[in-house]
Amino acid sequence: DVQLVESGGGLAQPGGSLRLSCTISGKTHLGCMAWFRQAPGKEREGVAFIYTRRDTTDYADSVKGRFTISRDNAKRTLYLQMNSLKPEDTAMYYCAARISEMSCRSDEKDYNYWGQGTQVTVS
Repeated sequence: DVQLVESGGGLAQPGGSLRLSCTISGKTHLGCMAWFRQAPGKEREGVAFIYTRRDTTDYADSVKGRFTISRDNAKRTLYLQMNSLKPEDTAMYYCAARISEMSCRSDEKDYNYWGQGTQVTVS
């Protein structure tokens, strides 16, 4: 099985930065990894995706140019660098993964493995 553990959330000021980390243990090959977020009263949305075969990335329009998804294979860690934070970025952020390499940019229902979430508050 796969275990995902996020860290790095917290409080930031508008315009500030945070870096989220997600450590991965268990199954060795994952085709897609992503960061999702869920604000109170809203649906969970995918904000950043990475195809692990070539480290190709994709982003939601709301974060493009501000957030960067990356991974360190040796450390088995996924990152989300968040710059120029806005109050509307406030949400619980989740690391997600799946084995399939097809269409990484997809809904939460297509991801099998999830972390417990880490809170990001921009205020």
